[in-house]
Amino acid sequence: MSNAKDHREEWVQRILKALDGLEYGSVQIVVHDSQITQIERLEKLRFQLEKADKPATARKNG
Repeated sequence: MSNAKDHREEWVQRILKALDGLEYGSVQIVVHDSQITQIERLEKLRFQLEKADKPATARKNG
């Protein structure tokens, strides 16, 4: 039984590693036949938009 516990602890450590440093995104755990088979990490990088000063455009009346 100790082997199964060690195996679970290994997966917990892998999940924590996938979460480490993740600011925006997701971690998906794939399970097959009650066993974790895959861990996917999707990281999103978000950037602040800087608005450039645009010259006013002249509108035509009619």
